[in-house]
Amino acid sequence: MGSLVDLPHGSAPNLALVHPTEEEKLIQFKHNSAEWRGALTSEAYLRREKKLSTQALTRDGGITYWILIDKTAKSNPLDPTSSARLPLASCETYHKKALVWQHGEVKETVCHGIGSVFCAPHLRGRKYAQRMMRELGEVLRTWQTNEQKECLFSVLYSDIGKKFYADFGWEPFNSSHVSIPAGVSKAVDTSSLPKARPLFAEDLAELCKIDEALVRKSLVSRPKGSNTAVALIPDIETIQWHHAREDFVGKELHGKTPKVKGAIVGTEEGKRVWSYWTRMWYNQNPQEAKGNTLHILRIVIEDQGHSSWEGSGTSHADGNPTDHSHVAAITALLLMAQREAEEWRMEEVEAWNVSSATLAAARKLDSSAKVVERDMESIASLKWYPPHDGPVAESVDWIGNEKYGWC
Repeated sequence: MGSLVDLPHGSAPNLALVHPTEEEKLIQFKHNSAEWRGALTSEAYLRREKKLSTQALTRDGGITYWILIDKTAKSNPLDPTSSARLPLASCETYHKKALVWQHGEVKETVCHGIGSVFCAPHLRGRKYAQRMMRELGEVLRTWQTNEQKECLFSVLYSDIGKKFYADFGWEPFNSSHVSIPAGVSKAVDTSSLPKARPLFAEDLAELCKIDEALVRKSLVSRPKGSNTAVALIPDIETIQWHHAREDFVGKELHGKTPKVKGAIVGTEEGKRVWSYWTRMWYNQNPQEAKGNTLHILRIVIEDQGHSSWEGSGTSHADGNPTDHSHVAAITALLLMAQREAEEWRMEEVEAWNVSSATLAAARKLDSSAKVVERDMESIASLKWYPPHDGPVAESVDWIGNEKYGWC
């Protein structure tokens, strides 16, 4: 093996952001698997990443891989026998459909979701990740755009706090959650709750179409003079990507895939409330639940045209909505999520950026439920490309900032 001594600093002019070969991608996957494989073996992690790259969301340019390299290097300085260039840092981006409301007009835009930002431990200290993010921010401004559709913003979910990515323009937005334990407490009276029915994979496409229409309707109805608003579209391709991830890990750990993908309350169109979720396993002992989480991807209140955190009533902070009409329905959804979480060896159920109605529902099932403001993990961050003054979070509203947008 070669030496680290002669590697350039991140400020060197000969560094470039490029697309990796398959061999170069494999180098990075092997390095980052220790951090991101969760409950999987390293070998299974590689198979999962390959599987996720072939989903409807990621096919045909839906996912793009990036690495930072020394373009003047004749060979990999750490392995001169390899034909692969040395990835100094790496990431991937997802082409996401998004909507922007501005000055009374809603338009479709390209949004890029950034994931898997990584620099191998033995390469750190040279500011490679900083160089990559600086260059990536500029490249994404025009990546996969055309005359009809521009890129107005990109997003990422930081696991290293708020400052690092903010220095490159991805400013932190509200990143809070509520969690309740898996399994239903015997002390909770559920007899008065409405009946929730399970949702299966085949049920979701039609609901996602309705949801997208509700998001558009919500944006169109914003009062004049409101802040600019952005929303990632909760389309079926996005939800299926989350479930493909879940199915792979479930099969790998437990020999079967979860069938129940969410729940719905009500049967009359226009008056239903529904949710879809995904399970994430982190504990490497498949018999233990600690650390495993069932994430609520999204809650939809059909007759209001909102996602849950925009729901009726007051701010999520007090948990006492002025409109109580949907608390019971949301409670029934969370109840089924608790039961599913227990069956699949989850420790908890977690929902992001909840409304006061959802917080009140969570407290019906766990009186100690509270809003947790995250300051280190999964910090929702957004880079707004048009010229602006001051913090973006003060002039741009992120609609539906829920787990479904995570990548």
